[in-house]
Amino acid sequence: MWFISGAIEELFEVSVWPHQALVEFGQSLVVNCSTTCPSPGPSGIETFLKKTQVGKGPQWKEFLLEDVTENSVLQCFFSCAGIQKDTNLDITVYKPPQQVILELQPAWVAVDEAFTVKCQVPSVIPLENLTLTLLRNNQELHRKNFVSMTVASQRAEVTISVRAQRENDRCNFSCRAELDLSSQGGGLFHGNSVIEVLRIFEFSQSPQIWISSLLEVGMAETVSCKVSRVFPAKEVIFHMFLGDQELNPFLFWREDTAWANATVRAMETGDQELSCLVSLGPMEQKARKLVYVYSFPPPILEIEELYPLAGTDINVTCSGHVLTSPSPTLQLQGAPALSAPGETAWLLLTAREEDDGRNFSCEASLEVQGQRLVKNTVIQLHVLYKPRLEESGCPGNQTWVEGMEQMLTCVPEGNPAPALQCTWNGMIFDLEVPQKATQNHTGTYCCTATNKLGSVSKDIDVIVEGLEEGVNSTLFIIVVVLGVGGITLALYLNYQPCKMKRKKLSYRQKKNNKEEENQLSVEQAEKCNSHNC
Repeated sequence: MWFISGAIEELFEVSVWPHQALVEFGQSLVVNCSTTCPSPGPSGIETFLKKTQVGKGPQWKEFLLEDVTENSVLQCFFSCAGIQKDTNLDITVYKPPQQVILELQPAWVAVDEAFTVKCQVPSVIPLENLTLTLLRNNQELHRKNFVSMTVASQRAEVTISVRAQRENDRCNFSCRAELDLSSQGGGLFHGNSVIEVLRIFEFSQSPQIWISSLLEVGMAETVSCKVSRVFPAKEVIFHMFLGDQELNPFLFWREDTAWANATVRAMETGDQELSCLVSLGPMEQKARKLVYVYSFPPPILEIEELYPLAGTDINVTCSGHVLTSPSPTLQLQGAPALSAPGETAWLLLTAREEDDGRNFSCEASLEVQGQRLVKNTVIQLHVLYKPRLEESGCPGNQTWVEGMEQMLTCVPEGNPAPALQCTWNGMIFDLEVPQKATQNHTGTYCCTATNKLGSVSKDIDVIVEGLEEGVNSTLFIIVVVLGVGGITLALYLNYQPCKMKRKKLSYRQKKNNKEEENQLSVEQAEKCNSHNC
């Protein structure tokens, strides 16, 4: 009898499927137990897991294991002829690295300062099969496995410290988790963190404000705020204020320097604060500067009559503007002396023809915060006078060369500018078109200059010379001029002591010549009037 039982025990076998059980955490597993015994007796499985029989046959049974959350050993048994055999199934639970968290601390790091790169997987099973790899721009920075970790732990973490350099700016950091279950009949599970970008900065110097300490109310001025040794310079942010008024800066950068320019226009007098707030990443610095705002409009210059007639008495006054504080010191060009602060400067004059076009200047000076400020106002005087035909601009005797293009020379003086009309042989002569000179042009031309104050006339005698005669005359004049010039130079070099005497004689001679020219002008005018020109 014992022999029969031993033979049966050796003849039948018990098996379980699957041979290796790898179950994801919380999932289900179907287990099949079978035997080779032709007529098996009692059979089943032993496990603490929730089980449900889902199928059976003469030599097999199938069970559903639900909500598998931890490793266990399942026992499958069958009895045959009163003899029981069993076999075990190791069930391994795994949890892939679904959540991989990367942290950069801090996200902005100053150059040469240390920062930490931290990677953690909150829940992964089995931990001893996990490897965490820290990457910088897809290049391996650090690797760690967890072979020595306790089986019960489900949390993995790795932290390293790195010193920041400029070349690290904008580097991509990431963490890769790998759970290798190939030795247990599974595969390789991957998990990746979100990419984090590291920012490196340098901000070691305080900003500086550049602007004059004095601002004139209502006038536009440029204020500049600059910061040096800053990285990255193009990412610096500027905020500029005059008191509570925010300005609109224009930003510039070059290499490791950044600056901003803004237009400031102060509308209130007195002390005011200019401030510049500069920020880069987590850092910000502020610069302040006090400025003094003053009011100093240009002085008021008034001429009693801007267009007086020649011979009219006029008053010119120079006064400070009422908005100027304190009162300025005034200087009127031509006035005898400086006026006292706050007093009006004035000048009384009789307008002359030579005053036409004369500029009068009123200068106001003011001391503000130890600085002397000057403002000027300029007005031009226009003196009205009757037309004149002076010998210098309208010669009474003119010589033309036959065959040459010639024009009658006559430029009148007067204000308003006179209109000029010349007649010849009872016909109006065109003064703007050159004439080809002929002997017929010889004669007397009558020119009349007219403005709203009156008119004046003058006879001009024109002589037309032959071409050869004109050339000879010209050569003769050149020779005479050169000869006189040579003699004059010799006398100057050899008779220097006679210089003053000759000057006096020359002055008398010029005076006599002027009187002769005036007499000639009177005679020509009488002659012209007698011709009714």
